[in-house]
Amino acid sequence: MSSNTANRSNETMSIFSPQLAARFDALVQKYPAKRSALIPMLLYAQDEVGYLSDAVIDEIADRLCITPLEVRNVATYYSMLRFKPAGRFNVQVCTNISCMLRGAYELYERFQHELGIGHKGVTSDGVFSLEEVECIGACCWAPAIQVNYAFHDELNPDDVPGILDQYRTQVQNKENNA
Repeated sequence: MSSNTANRSNETMSIFSPQLAARFDALVQKYPAKRSALIPMLLYAQDEVGYLSDAVIDEIADRLCITPLEVRNVATYYSMLRFKPAGRFNVQVCTNISCMLRGAYELYERFQHELGIGHKGVTSDGVFSLEEVECIGACCWAPAIQVNYAFHDELNPDDVPGILDQYRTQVQNKENNA
């Protein structure tokens, strides 16, 4: 065990919030093999930090007693895990068959136009990022998008400005209350 791991058990060196560090400790105890906690840890870390930085990968590897390479090998397999910062609101437009047949590409093009960014792009203010994804599991309500963990379904391109305005309003309200 490295000295970092020993320090982290005392939560003095963690890059994560004390709440997330405690959640990680509980996850490791939940599974018979520490490594089984890897994917939930990656998701929770990404939610807190915004992406999987080298420091995030190193600390998770230490916590699970595996190498950073092993963490990366797993993380690169999953498209929902990212290695670069995303916007505060990550817009995922599903273009799988059900959504595609009901206008997903037109919807995606409208998001690109409204935001001025392409696939995996981030707006200059850091508020939005955009990506085309294979499936978000909302085939019955196609075309659909996911913004962070919120779903929007049965959309058409004319809905895009209103959706973006909802999220911009959240940012403005938070700034006004700060």
